[in-house]
Amino acid sequence: MNLRLKYIAIGLLSTFTLPQIVYGNSLVAQTFSQVYNPQIPKHIQFCGETIDLDRIDMFERFDRELTSLAYGHGNTLLTIKRANKYFPIMAPILRKNGVPEDVLYLACVESYLSPRAYSPAKAAGIWQFIAPTAKQYGLEVNDEVDERYNLEKATAAACRYLKNAYAKYGNWPSVMASFNGGMGRISSELDKQMTNSSFDLYLTEETSRYVFRIMAMKTIMENAPAFGFKLHPNQLYQPVEFDVVEVSEPVQDWPAWAKSHGISYAQLREENPWIRAKKLTNKDGKTYSVKIPKKKSLKRSTATTHTYSNKWIH
Repeated sequence: MNLRLKYIAIGLLSTFTLPQIVYGNSLVAQTFSQVYNPQIPKHIQFCGETIDLDRIDMFERFDRELTSLAYGHGNTLLTIKRANKYFPIMAPILRKNGVPEDVLYLACVESYLSPRAYSPAKAAGIWQFIAPTAKQYGLEVNDEVDERYNLEKATAAACRYLKNAYAKYGNWPSVMASFNGGMGRISSELDKQMTNSSFDLYLTEETSRYVFRIMAMKTIMENAPAFGFKLHPNQLYQPVEFDVVEVSEPVQDWPAWAKSHGISYAQLREENPWIRAKKLTNKDGKTYSVKIPKKKSLKRSTATTHTYSNKWIH
């Protein structure tokens, strides 16, 4: 007798009220876990503005993203853990440039804060710049150096882009929509559709969902335990302490250079992902800041630990 697992739909057997599973000749009742829909607030605070969710389309678009992130456990959980490592670097740069800290959640949506993120569209790094835009906003991108992977420089470049867009649109939702769809497209559609907010635009699905996904990410990360994410402080990823070596000359062999500074090539690349080759030609004599992780930061037993936000733990 073939013992394949067979599912019998509700209603086929009137004696059962739930789907049944057949194991051989035996019927076994199937029990499902309860699934809770996230509660959708009437409005949320976002970049200093109150976003009203009473409008039907606004409610449904936000609900879709909040539900997706709440039940997309793996990437959302990783994002929370990585945020403890990277927000302490990114947030001060945003503050220094007068950009709302809620913009941190844009980076979360772009890359789940994965420092090696690289998309099919060839966007790279935590902020997911494509090469032409990165160069336009002051980042070096070539075969040996790709500053899209330099978190400090890429965050500063993102600030330059966002401030430029804010000067054009005057509201942060439209600014963020342009980060996904491009300023040219958003400006054109605002004009053609005779409105001043991206919330009122008919756009491609990805761009239409984008700002709502950022707001949903903020909602979860500001109260992670309420959405079922139960983390202890020692499960959050920790910032690495490091010394900085200024390099203004060519480097013929990064692996040998790393070894001479007491670390492996893998550790060098991990802390300096902007290094993209085993050598640095440096024809222009530029100065690069290279991070050398301190030995105590390389082991959990000796590393300094801290929690950036108590909203992530229970």
